[in-house]
Amino acid sequence: MKQYRIHEIAKKYVEYDMIEAYTELPAFPDLRVRLLQAVLEQQRPQAVHNELYSLVVSLVQLGMDTHDLIDVEIDKRSESEMRSRQLKVLGGDYFSSQFYRLLSQAGQIEMISAISAAVCEVNRMKMNLYLMMNRLKLTAEEYLNATVQLKSELFRVFNGMLRGELSACWPELLAGMSRCEVALDELARSESPARFYQSWAYWHVLQEGTEEECSMLNERKAEPAFISGLLRKYDIEAKLTAIANAAANEVRMAAEGLASDKLAQELRQMTELYAGKPAGALPR
Repeated sequence: MKQYRIHEIAKKYVEYDMIEAYTELPAFPDLRVRLLQAVLEQQRPQAVHNELYSLVVSLVQLGMDTHDLIDVEIDKRSESEMRSRQLKVLGGDYFSSQFYRLLSQAGQIEMISAISAAVCEVNRMKMNLYLMMNRLKLTAEEYLNATVQLKSELFRVFNGMLRGELSACWPELLAGMSRCEVALDELARSESPARFYQSWAYWHVLQEGTEEECSMLNERKAEPAFISGLLRKYDIEAKLTAIANAAANEVRMAAEGLASDKLAQELRQMTELYAGKPAGALPR
């Protein structure tokens, strides 16, 4: 199998001094991209576009994730906050646009159509999730499952490209890796009270918390110290760690049934490498 180097290749498309100076980008979708390249290289070892597919999907995902970070509040912002917001808008658009250019240069027109359709579906799913959030009609498990589906959707483009046992196990592997990645990202969010609202921890407390706690959260009156206390009281770190480890174990179990020992070993190493690490701290 080819050495994984998608993150290094992607740097020339995403690393710009202006962005690094004035705003932050979301975590690179490393787990899913590593999984995708490993499976493609196993299924199609001689295919010249395997690495290209992994790259363009990572750029599209990064573009969508960057747009998700855009602050939609109408409150007056400082100049630095406005600059950060504008760069997220422009950066997300730019990252997403690169897949058109790269695929068209390679003559992969059908893949452009497939990815574009997947992006439309992701946006539809996001709207449904946001509606449920605004109505406060969401459990922590429903939020987790919906977020896993959002993480997975773009990568489902490759369902029809795989054959044999990889075609059968790809949905399971993808769901497990995505669930692991979501749990790790939620762990990172739980470390910052500023990122608490509408996180898994937020929906868990609304589901399990006292009437007073829920009232304070609904009215957005909770101070950072109060939120930190909720995170400790409801043992959020331990619960999310357990979710991440369970998802990683599901991937390992699925890997055990693969005919390719090399691929199975690579998937085991992948989950062992990332298990227990928040998404923002993924190895580069």
